[in-house]
Amino acid sequence: MTDLVIVGGGLSGSEAAWQAAERGVSVRLYEMRPRLMTPAHVGDRLAELVCSNSLGSNLPDRAAGALKAELRRLDSLILDCAERTAVPAGGALAVDRERFADLVTARVTAHPRIRLIREEAPSIPDGPCVIASGPLTSESLAADIARLAGQEHLYFYDALAPIVAAESIDMSVAFRASRYAWRSPASDGGQDVGDYINCPLTNDEYARFVEALLGAERIALRGFERSILETGVPDRFFEGCLPVEIIAARGFDSLAYGPMRPVGLIDPRAGTRPHAVVQLRQDNLAATLYNLVGFQTNLTWPEQKRVLRMIPGLENAEFVRYGQMHRNTFINAPSLLEPTLQFRERRDLFFAGQITGVEGYMGNAATGLLAGVNAARVMQGLGPWTLPQTTMLGALCWYVTHAEPKTFQPMKANFGLMPPLEDSDSKRRGKRERSRGYAERALADLDSFLASASW
Repeated sequence: MTDLVIVGGGLSGSEAAWQAAERGVSVRLYEMRPRLMTPAHVGDRLAELVCSNSLGSNLPDRAAGALKAELRRLDSLILDCAERTAVPAGGALAVDRERFADLVTARVTAHPRIRLIREEAPSIPDGPCVIASGPLTSESLAADIARLAGQEHLYFYDALAPIVAAESIDMSVAFRASRYAWRSPASDGGQDVGDYINCPLTNDEYARFVEALLGAERIALRGFERSILETGVPDRFFEGCLPVEIIAARGFDSLAYGPMRPVGLIDPRAGTRPHAVVQLRQDNLAATLYNLVGFQTNLTWPEQKRVLRMIPGLENAEFVRYGQMHRNTFINAPSLLEPTLQFRERRDLFFAGQITGVEGYMGNAATGLLAGVNAARVMQGLGPWTLPQTTMLGALCWYVTHAEPKTFQPMKANFGLMPPLEDSDSKRRGKRERSRGYAERALADLDSFLASASW
């Protein structure tokens, strides 16, 4: 049997390689780093996280939590590595990004049926293949994908949030708390509580911050970059990754109702809810680094230092990493792919991860899992899996391959993609109860599917 070629050593490519190898297929995994670096990556490890270190909610009645529950049933490598390198994050799953990437790299390279090749794949290989090249696909490979697809790629821009040193945060101003779970230090024996560090702002402090943010200098952009970031054309933006300055430009209160919303938090100094709050989330196991939640930005680095130090508690913040923008490339999946993630015009070619228009770390890993399983099955003469639409992964794959091509935009896992619950009283349930219903049905239907499918 010929080898399966997988292009890209990110979350989806690593997961695809593992799943195919576990099913007896020999895999050649191509990763161009460190020979050819990207604007966002800093090292050569597989599954390097370049944005947030959070993999989303772990709660079973949240869409991200439901997807994780399915991935546990499917023996996901990425999820297992994430849970082994987790850091405190309330109800979310966040990881020490360095230990996580180290573990994924160690397990993939130790697999006897996976050969890691540190070279660029400048074109789509012949034979069985999974393209999981991600949002920073090289120019040569992107051109070959465009040639095969017969259309231009679509582009939007993703952003990295700044990371600060924990010891540089002024904890006489900032406070620890998770939303809706605050307790005063006195009631907790003087111990800090909550997984997030919160920097509260009064109305006046918020107004000064927004004014400075809107007047700050941004990084100079080129050509089509300007048409996207400076005009904010809706069909080119993915709302979940908007730069904080773009959100601020939509209206004075847009940040206070967005990433700086103060709901569920009480400032222990004042005993009241602040007008706005900046949350910082632990970024490594040693708890020495924290990232600014939702603060992706395209400001110049000197301006980031000036403006972000206006946030109470961050006046002397030491920035370990500044925010930046990077390219994100994806194909028009509804025109090109089946729900199996097969390319319609070539049955031995699969796409996985962010290049398909799936968003979110776990969505990327999940599509890598399905593509790896299905590539192995096709190579072994078996039919590829089409997961039930009532499962989160099945619904996500169905959406990105059946959405309206003219208006297609990247999508994260969410319960709105799933068919309605069939029981007669489902409409009378509360939102959380309906979400639990979707999640429970998804697992039950996945279990039924796996029981009847050849594993």
